[in-house]
Amino acid sequence: MKSLPLGKQTFKDLIEENYIYVDKTKDIYNLLLNNGTYYFLSRPRRFGKSLLVSTLKDIFLGHQDLFKDLWIHDKID
Repeated sequence: MKSLPLGKQTFKDLIEENYIYVDKTKDIYNLLLNNGTYYFLSRPRRFGKSLLVSTLKDIFLGHQDLFKDLWIHDKID
């Protein structure tokens, strides 16, 4: 059984250490396709802003091995 990621804030840590991760990569993909210039991410404290930015970082760095079981895996180069 996978553990809850208490205190973990990076996407890489969640995936490599086999923590529970709710796949929101379809939403991230739609956000990237939207062609917006600026995005304001207004969320309460401890609501996943750092994890979102970390996930975006790994997408843009091309770390496809981290996304192998997720929706976005075959959509990124």
